[in-house]
Amino acid sequence: MPTPRHHDPDPLTASLLRAAAGDTDAFTEVYDEVGGRVYGITLRVVRDHHQAEEVAQETMIEVWRSCSRFDPSRGSAGAWISTMAHHRAVDRVRSSSAARRRDTSWHGEGSEAGTTDSTFQEASSHFRTRSIFAALMELPPTQRRAIELAYFGGHTYADVAQLMQAPLGTTKTRIRNALRLLREKVDASLIEIA
Repeated sequence: MPTPRHHDPDPLTASLLRAAAGDTDAFTEVYDEVGGRVYGITLRVVRDHHQAEEVAQETMIEVWRSCSRFDPSRGSAGAWISTMAHHRAVDRVRSSSAARRRDTSWHGEGSEAGTTDSTFQEASSHFRTRSIFAALMELPPTQRRAIELAYFGGHTYADVAQLMQAPLGTTKTRIRNALRLLREKVDASLIEIA
């Protein structure tokens, strides 16, 4: 009779859980593991090195302050931190955009139509992001984990296969099927609001 396997958390999750218990050395491990990834995410969104550094630093402070709220049953530590970084970066872009719009309207430049288009684009982007994350949470756990590792964690398919202790072909199939399901779910949610 096979014995049930106990699934140990990945090293990042283990470090984050220890950090939540107040272990500062564990948080240093978390920072070393994800600091570069967090900066990369924020840079892709804000497109400015100085602001990306600030947002990455703010994100890591937020991770430290809120790591006790991390729930490994809802997803990986890497995805949780990556999502936090993305949200902070998007907030920074929105804040900068709003400040530019205020400055423009204060000086009497620009048009309401341009602002409306920009607001619509921001709302559409926000809705699509929420739809993607909602769809991601509906995926079977193995598919969700594979997507998190490949797309949020920046791992290659071979890395994902090794981390999930699965054959490369199985891993590729999981990711392909997960992407298909995500596309269907997100497209369906966009059709519902049209």
